[in-house]
Amino acid sequence: MKKIYKKIYPIIIVFLLIFLDQAAKLSAADRLKGQPDYPLLSGILEFSYLENTGAAFSSFMGKQGFLITLTTCAMLFLIVKYWQIPKAENNRYLPMQASMLLIIAGGIGNLIDRIANGYVIDFIYFVPIDFPKFNIADCYVCIGMAAFAYISFFYYKEEELDFLFTLKGK
Repeated sequence: MKKIYKKIYPIIIVFLLIFLDQAAKLSAADRLKGQPDYPLLSGILEFSYLENTGAAFSSFMGKQGFLITLTTCAMLFLIVKYWQIPKAENNRYLPMQASMLLIIAGGIGNLIDRIANGYVIDFIYFVPIDFPKFNIADCYVCIGMAAFAYISFFYYKEEELDFLFTLKGK
């Protein structure tokens, strides 16, 4: 029973994260589309609706087929690598598992938008630096990638990451 739980637990986490992202996007579309920007913290953080047909920083605008293919391949690769993470008694790989689940959930959250709508719903706007609008899935990916980079360089030894660069798991 414990083995089944360990296999189902990450799937439940990813589904919950995707649900939160999709619920936030649906709420943004319902409440913000066609409306003026909504200041959450005046001059700092606003909710502002945008249908983004590109990727990060609006790159690859209108290239939905390419972005869907690229994201699908990246998510499949990460899912395979997630299941290849070595088993460790001391939860040594828990930080890697958590960061990968965030990246996977964020990638799939935006992939759902691209396939269903032909665009990704962005609605969070950080005013002081005129940062591009983003969404919850983008936050998952950025936090997951930052954590993954940090732990790869400063937490794990080089040989502990060998599984990332092989075709087969241990």
